[in-house]
This record gives sequence, structure tokens and C-alpha cells, in this order.
Amino acid sequence: MTAIKHALQRDIFTPNDERLLSIVNVCKAGKKKKNCFLCATVTTERPVQVKVVKVKKSDKGDFYKRQMAWELRDLAEVDAKDASKENPEFDLHFEKVYRWVASSTAEKNSFISCIWKLNQRYLRKKVEFVNVSSQLLEESVPSGESQSVAGGDEDALDDYQELNAREEQDIESMMEVCEYAISNAEAFAEKLSRELQVLDGANIQSIMASEKQVNILMQLLDEALAEVDTIEGKLSSYEEMLQSVKEQMDQISQSNRLIQISNTNNGKLLDEIQFLVNYMDLSKGHIRALQDGDLSSPKGIEACINASEALLQCMNVALRPGHDKLMAVKQQQHLFSELRDTFARRLTNHLNNVFVHQGHDQSSTLSQHTAELTLPKHSPLHRDLLRYAKLMEWLKNTHREKYEGLSRTYVDYMTRLYEREIKDFFEVAKIKMAGTTKEAKGKFATLPRKESALKQETESLHGSSGKLTGSTSSLNKLTVQGSNSRRSQSSSLLDMGNMSASDLDVADRTKFDKIFEQVLSELEPLCLAEQDFISKFFKLQQHPTITPPLAQVNLKDMVRLMMNKIFQSIETELNSLIALGDKIDSFHSLYMLVKMSHHVWTAENVDPASYLSTTLGNVLVIVKRNFDKCISGQIKQMEEVKISKKSKVGILPFVTGFEEFAELAETIFRNAERRGDLDKAYVKLIRAHFFEGVEARVAQGVREEEVSYQLAFNKQELRKVIKEYPGKEVKKGLDNLYKKVDKHLCEEESLLQVVWHSMQDEFIRQYKHFEGLIGRCYPGSGITMEFTIQDMLEYFSSIAQSH
Repeated sequence: MTAIKHALQRDIFTPNDERLLSIVNVCKAGKKKKNCFLCATVTTERPVQVKVVKVKKSDKGDFYKRQMAWELRDLAEVDAKDASKENPEFDLHFEKVYRWVASSTAEKNSFISCIWKLNQRYLRKKVEFVNVSSQLLEESVPSGESQSVAGGDEDALDDYQELNAREEQDIESMMEVCEYAISNAEAFAEKLSRELQVLDGANIQSIMASEKQVNILMQLLDEALAEVDTIEGKLSSYEEMLQSVKEQMDQISQSNRLIQISNTNNGKLLDEIQFLVNYMDLSKGHIRALQDGDLSSPKGIEACINASEALLQCMNVALRPGHDKLMAVKQQQHLFSELRDTFARRLTNHLNNVFVHQGHDQSSTLSQHTAELTLPKHSPLHRDLLRYAKLMEWLKNTHREKYEGLSRTYVDYMTRLYEREIKDFFEVAKIKMAGTTKEAKGKFATLPRKESALKQETESLHGSSGKLTGSTSSLNKLTVQGSNSRRSQSSSLLDMGNMSASDLDVADRTKFDKIFEQVLSELEPLCLAEQDFISKFFKLQQHPTITPPLAQVNLKDMVRLMMNKIFQSIETELNSLIALGDKIDSFHSLYMLVKMSHHVWTAENVDPASYLSTTLGNVLVIVKRNFDKCISGQIKQMEEVKISKKSKVGILPFVTGFEEFAELAETIFRNAERRGDLDKAYVKLIRAHFFEGVEARVAQGVREEEVSYQLAFNKQELRKVIKEYPGKEVKKGLDNLYKKVDKHLCEEESLLQVVWHSMQDEFIRQYKHFEGLIGRCYPGSGITMEFTIQDMLEYFSSIAQSH
């Protein structure tokens, strides 16, 4: 055990400036035998620290290692299990109880004794020793002995102490003097024993000689011990006094802590009160503005806006947990609710009155627009109402039902107002449009009876007030007569000064175009201004950065619904006006298609989903149908052309009509967005009059071999035209022609055979002409007529023989 103790001191404790005082070989109670060592140590430096260290062998078993350490001051109890019998078990109570079994009872007792001595020397808090023999504790400190454990007691605990340098030097000097010290150790030992006896005798004599000094020294030691006892007594009293002071300081510290908590709570309470006062206090000025503020003056409106915004902030403040349980907060919330409801009622009633008042003022100004083709401007009404836009937004956020009620009231009022204005506006437009056929109003006295009747019909449209009265039957009668007899009246109209029939048509159509453009130009700003006002006044603007996409769609729908309600009469009136213009002259559809398309394009650029864009788009569909109907009428005229019995040579009527149509269309559609519709119409018309169009292009300077590259005269269109005239249809047409010729010629003069033969030669000439035209303009295409010259000769012969 001594060798283990020295090894532990050298390898583990000396490097840590510790001294090993006691050691015991132990294992844990009730577990597998795994031996370790418990060591009692003190540090070599002051202040002295006393520890119990657990040391065990490494897994390889070649060295020891420090596993755990406890401060002795943390030791609460030592339980030796049995004070009367030998028992190797003992417990050490640190933060938890450690149960050990020593390898022998002697090692256990020696270790417990060392712990007791260290506790007595270094610790104020005494460890409790349970089931420990009192004799073992008394033997640890002999009666009357007061030396410290660090002195003689610690030396007594050591079985071995290393030599210091001086001792090693003295032994080496002695061994050098005695040459046989190494070779004859016994002789050297005897010599040292004799010298030691001599020294002991000298020491005894010296001690006996100094007995008096020893007695004096012992007396001094007794006095010193008495003085130590006195000092210890004073220290104990001081310790008691300090303990009392400590208790008082603990009480003061506790009081200070409570005061600090109280101050913290007071600060938090003050913060809560300031928060409520700052965010839930409405000034008296704001309360007066909400209760009695003037909603008719700009200054009063501004005060009400500020007060309503302050009220909304107070109502929307985010209360902290527990605030809603405070009576003051509940009272303020009740006050805010009453102020909100009161102001909402005042605002709703006032705006209703404003709508009615503005409506009366606006209706009083309608008479000045009746005779003019203009619509009243609502900018003064919008300007006055926009002052309330922020209040409407407040109403939208606080009283949704009142906001929606005001919206409905405004829409109902504006619907009636706009309906009157738009109806009067379109009546004036119809009157002016119907009057376009009678520019030379003062010269109707010279016209035949039909023209005089036409004059009377026109004049009957105009009453003293300028409004259209009884217009439906009169306009229908007028338009039918005007459209059917336009060309038949050409000879009579030529007598009207220097104005020819075509000049009169152009003048009428130009004025119609201006009237129609004026109508659209008046409607467009009216609708845009109203839509902009609705969006601003009812706060339906779109803000992409802060508004979710779904909410944007809802805002658009709300604006569109309100606009549809307010302007519900526009689409009906426009369609009626378009129908009137088409009845007056079918060529008006060309003007309307171009103008309407341009305004639709403009509206879509502003807002593709707006009411104006949607409405004009719907009307454009009707205009396009009228345009298609006009083209179909031109084609029908070509197909149903009838040759006068008296006319033998001349230009077919539809050729002149097509020329007039083309000149008018080119003028109207020049640089227009709907040019493609005209080109498609040309294709339809040219199919009924195809080869003349090819010759016209050549006459205009187009090279013959390049004609097939034009859209209206390409190879595909040529095949369609030829396919429409197979041999069977040609023979059928020739047969009908023979019957007509036979009906108008006399049999006696044998003119039928001469005319029929001449017609055969003319048909053959045209056939060769068209065949040559195809060969020159469509070279290499392989396209030919579906019947040959031989087939045509057979047709003429068989028809003549059959009759």
C-alpha cells in the first residue's frame, strides 16, 4: 500500500501541487468488484483546499488516473455503519450518497480518522460522523495536544517521506568518509549506530541541562494556548455578530428587491396608462366635429375628415392582453361606437341631400344642351362630391351597409339623370341625321310630287321644340323612300343648282360621318369621367402593390356593375341610331364601322375591361353585321341585275355601283384599323365580278404576271370563280337568255337567228379573251375553264334546235 501511495503522490498529486494524506482501497457496495482508491488530499498553497479524490487504474492497467473529486466542505455526513463491530462498509454523503466497501476495516478507520482531523482543522462547517467509534476520534487527537494536522499530525500520517537535498548531501559526505560504506554495509551501519548513541547521549545531556528552558518553553506554550482559546472565543463572538449582521443584510436585500419589483411594476403600469391615454383619447375638438361639424363647408369637411380618421385610429388600436377588461377602456369603446354611429348617420343623410340638391341644379342646365349635339358636363358635380371621398372611405371601413346604401342611392339618381340626358341627346342626333338628306331645303318647291312628299316627311320630323316627335313611322317611311328612289331621283336632283346627285350623296354621307363621330366623341369622355369619379369617390381604385389580385378583380366588377346601371340606355340608343343610319343609307355602315372600331381601340388602350370598351365592343358587332349586310346587298345586286328591254348596249348598273362603293370605301378606310374587313369585302365582290377586277389591276399598272400575287386575285380565288361557272350552269344561263331574246324579237324578220349568232360570236370572243387573260396573268398554273369552245358551240346549237 505504501508503494501505491508513493506512486499516486508522484504521478497524480505532485503535478497538481497536492499532498496525499490518506488512502483507502474501495469498491462500490452491491456491484461488481471494481476496485478504486479514495484519497484525502490538501493543496500545498494557501488558502488550503481539502478534497476527496477518486482514483482508478486505466483500462490497460499500466497507470493510474484521476476520475472524480469532491470538496470536503461539500461533505455533509460520514456513516461508518457500525461503531461496535468491524465493518468495511461506509457511506459518504455529498450531493448524493456514495456507498463504499473498503478492502479492510483498518484502512477504512484510518481514512475516516484522517477525514475527521482535516474537518476539525480546516472547516467551519463540521461534518457529521455517524456510527463512528468515539475512541477512534479521540485517538486521532491525543489529550492536551493542539498541534495542527499540517504539522506533526500530517507527518504521523506519512509512512514514508523523501529525503530533502541537504539530507542527501550529508549521507553522501558520510559515505565518502567511510570507504567501506558500500562494500561492508553492516560495518557502516554499526559505525552509524555508535555515532547515533553518542549523539543521543549528548542530546539527553543537553536536554537535561536545558530543563529549565524547556519548562519555560512549556509555560509559554501553555500561555499561548490560553491566548489562543481567548482569541477563539472572541472570534466565535465576532462570528455570531457577523451572522446577525448577515441576517440583517439579507433582510435589507429582500426589502430592496421588493422595492425594485414595486418600482418595476409601477413603471409598467405607467406605461400601460400612457399607452391607453395616447391611443384611446379623442380630443374635444374631434368629438365636436363628429357630433356637430359642418359638412357643407370646405373647412368643416376637413375637420370632419381629421376627426373621423382619429376616431378610426382609436377604434382600431391593438389592445394588449387584459385591456378589454378595464372599465375605462370599455367606456371609451362605447363612446367611440356612439360617435361612429352618430357621424355615420349625419354623413349618410347629408350626402343623400347633396345628391338630390345636385340633381336639381344639374337638371336645370339640361335645356341649354337640348338643341345642340352635346352632352352636359358633370365635372362641377364630381368636383363637389370628391371633397367627401375620404369620408366615403371612412364610411366604407366602418359602416359597410350605409356605404352600400349610398352607392345604390347615387346609382339610382344618376341613372335617371343620365337617362334623360342621353335620350334627349340621341333625339337631337336622330333629327340631325335624318336631316342630312335635305341640305337644299329651300329648293324643294321645284321638285316633282315625290320629292315634295319627301320634303314634307322630313319637315314633319322637326317640331317647335327641336325634339323628335312621331319619329318612328316618319323616319321609316323617309328612309325607305330615300334608299329606293335615290338613283331614280338623280335626274331631278341635277336641277338643284350646281350640285349633282353624287355630290349630294357625298355631302350627306360626310355630314352623317361628322354627326356619328360627334355622338361617339361626346359619349366617350362622359363615360370615362363618370368611371374615374366612381373609382375615386367610392374608393374602388386598384393598387397592385398592396391589393391582392382577387380584390382587384372585385373592384373592377363593382365599377363595371355601377357603370352598367348608370348608362344602361347608351347601348340601346346607339343601336337605334345605327339602325336609323343604316336605313337612311346602307353605305353609312362603312363610316360607322371605321369610327366605331377606332373608338373601341382607343377605349381598350385605356382599360380593356372598362364599361365603355365593353359597350362599344357590343355595338361594334351590330355595325359589323350591317357592314356585312351592305356587302351582301351589293353582291345581290350583281346577281339579280336586270337588263332593260330598251337597253342593248351599255355598262351594267352594278359596275357603276361597285365603282361608287370602291371610291367611297377607299376614302373611308384609308389608314383605318379595319382595313382588313374592306379587303375581305373586296374578295367577296370580286368573286361576282372577278375578271373585270384583274383587268382593272392591269390598267392601274400592275404587271400581268404579278396579278396572281395579290390576295383578292390569287390562284385560289380564280379556282373558286371558275368552279362557280361549270358547263351545266353556263348552258342553263344561255337557255334563259335565248328565251328572253325570243320574247322581245319578231319572228317575221328572222332577227332571232341573227342575234343568236351574234351572241355566239361575242361569247366565243369573251371566252378567248378570258382564256388569254388567264394564260398571261396565271402562267404555268394549269387553270382553265370547266368548259371548252366546242362545248359552248354545242350549247348554242342544241338550244337553238330545241326551240
